[in-house]
Amino acid sequence: MDNVLKRGYEARKVTRIGLVINVLIACMKLLAGFFGKSSAMIADGVHSLSDFFSDIIVIAGLRLTDKPEDACHNYGHGKIETLVTVFISCLLMIAGFYIMESGISKMIGVIQGQELLRPGWIAFFAAIFSIVSKEGLYVYTIRAGRRINSPVLIANAWHHRSDSLSSIGTLIGIGGAILLGNKWVILDPIASVVVSLFIFKVGYDIIKPAINELLECSLNNEEINQIKDILDRYSEVKSYHKLRTRRIGRKIAIDVHTLLDKRLNIVEAHDIANLIENDIRALFGDISIINIHIEPFL
Repeated sequence: MDNVLKRGYEARKVTRIGLVINVLIACMKLLAGFFGKSSAMIADGVHSLSDFFSDIIVIAGLRLTDKPEDACHNYGHGKIETLVTVFISCLLMIAGFYIMESGISKMIGVIQGQELLRPGWIAFFAAIFSIVSKEGLYVYTIRAGRRINSPVLIANAWHHRSDSLSSIGTLIGIGGAILLGNKWVILDPIASVVVSLFIFKVGYDIIKPAINELLECSLNNEEINQIKDILDRYSEVKSYHKLRTRRIGRKIAIDVHTLLDKRLNIVEAHDIANLIENDIRALFGDISIINIHIEPFL
């Protein structure tokens, strides 16, 4: 199994584990909200269901991403992972908007004299369990995403954390209502509005590089300078130009025109080009797409 297939397999395995955990957590929250008479916990359970649906979309997207190149997709299907990353980021920001809208409406209701139900302890402990389990799932998923360089896994990890953050707001509201009395129920919507702002920030940070990739944005300056350092390492390379770079999912695509000493024969020039390719692949991974055009230096 090559590295691309290994990465795809590991990404799907991590997501499938998350899918099972998300289903269990969502069911637990809904039951705890019903029996604990907590509307906040029921809303939190509905939010958890979005993680379940996002996991299904991630698994489907990763399967399509791992398809090999074909006549219509000469560079593979890596951009599907980028599209899924954008979709997950949008779900994340929609979840943030839902949490903010719910929090603001509850704050207005409390200010206007609306009395919220005082929840039971079962909802309180369900919120604690949700925070711990979702934080664990976040850590597990984001570590795997960084290890295999998968933006969609990283985005999905932050979706898990958004559920954990929303549960913190729910925990504060439920705990305040139980321990301090009904007048402190307003702590729940206040905390949820603050949490929603963090969710918006995370969603923006994830979607920005994904959009840039879809728009064929170049690698960052540090990565481009690393490529230039490799080219400068070879004395046979007298100059180079038309250095172009872009990302295709987990792949890096690089095109460059090199001007080599005209006294080199075609075999020697080809060997130099191969050495440069190997050095770049050692830096960016063996699935990199590298095209080196050779020209004589006059």
